[in-house]
Amino acid sequence: MTDIAPPTPVPGQVTGSEPAVVPAGTDAALHEDGATLATYARGRVQAWRSGDLGSLPILFGIIAIAVYFQARNSNFLSAGNFVNLIAQMSPYAVIGMGVVFVLLLGEIDLSIGYVSGVGGVICALLLLPDGSQHSAAFAIVVALLAGTAIGVIQGVLFAKVGIPSFVVTLAGLLGWNGVVLLLIGSRGTVSIQDPFVNGIANDNLSHGWAWIAVEGAVLLYAGIQYLAVRSRAKAGLPNLPVSLILLRILVLAAVGAAVVAVANSSRGLPYVGLLLIALVLIGTYVTDRTRFGRHTYAVGGNVEAARRAGIRVDGIRIAAFAISGMMAALGGIILASRLSSVDTNAGGGSILLYAIAAPVIGGTSLFGGRGTIRSALLGAVVIAGIENGLGLLNVTAGTKFVVTGLVLLAAVAVDSLSRKGRASAGRA
Repeated sequence: MTDIAPPTPVPGQVTGSEPAVVPAGTDAALHEDGATLATYARGRVQAWRSGDLGSLPILFGIIAIAVYFQARNSNFLSAGNFVNLIAQMSPYAVIGMGVVFVLLLGEIDLSIGYVSGVGGVICALLLLPDGSQHSAAFAIVVALLAGTAIGVIQGVLFAKVGIPSFVVTLAGLLGWNGVVLLLIGSRGTVSIQDPFVNGIANDNLSHGWAWIAVEGAVLLYAGIQYLAVRSRAKAGLPNLPVSLILLRILVLAAVGAAVVAVANSSRGLPYVGLLLIALVLIGTYVTDRTRFGRHTYAVGGNVEAARRAGIRVDGIRIAAFAISGMMAALGGIILASRLSSVDTNAGGGSILLYAIAAPVIGGTSLFGGRGTIRSALLGAVVIAGIENGLGLLNVTAGTKFVVTGLVLLAAVAVDSLSRKGRASAGRA
């Protein structure tokens, strides 16, 4: 039997027994002891030249979309439309964040659209004022547990039984669509009258609380960075340049301040916007700073190597699908909140397409092992921007699908070409 070399220790591995893996394309791969901001910048340029483009294409894409639609319709970048965009993109971003965990494994979840429908319908039915009405908290928790259970079931069928994820989740797409129809029954449309649930996507923070929220998010991010630096220094591992960490915090603060300032000039920052910020921070911490996150990247990078390194591959796979199901249910609740109702089409339409397209367009690889939580947010911005902008131009629904499909194709092409570039440069 051919010997397999053990995985090379990398920054972020604190315990000697844990097989940590650096997320490919992340900053950890560019760590050097005593590195400065200039050396880090040179490393990033070298990475770009070798095909590791990171979030660069998506950032240029967002700028191009904003410039084009603003030139065609001056209302596109107005404060009111900006607030609309936050609410419009939120379901796709939330569901897409869950899909990221499955994509990191190199797998796919085709059931997320109707799983989101199941979550939204369960929440709506539990809130019906028919004598058995439950609290909003109870309805939301039950809906999230249902989504998680669905993810666990599909994960077990994939990981333990050995059915390909494509087949399992394709069957789920059909089956959970049927569950939505059965739950709705003859009601047709179920209105949501609970003010808390309706307020998730439709109500806004006061101007003062919006500023407090963004300041809290920046402080939380700074705290996470500080703890990471301390833990790495304690373990004798190199850190990113302090100037780079400070620059990241300043950029986050500037972007947050700009978002709040624009939103406050209209109706204010939607509550769902605050939820998006929290989910991105939590998801990023899980993928970048926890053992589960490192193991997810490892399994997506090389399943056999991860198994030989002692990683419980089946457990990681089941957990990833469970997260996908839970986030799909949460996205379904947000969509139901935005519409203030659910019907027999809950989870249908373009939800599946947009939720999977968001992280892929944002830079998460379909080949596994590469991607970030923020990719779902960036991709959702692109999708919502295209949909909103074309709507302002009174373009037909067919054209919207064509344009979104071309953008998705371009994103996958960039990923494929980048993958070839990294392989030829020895960075794959």
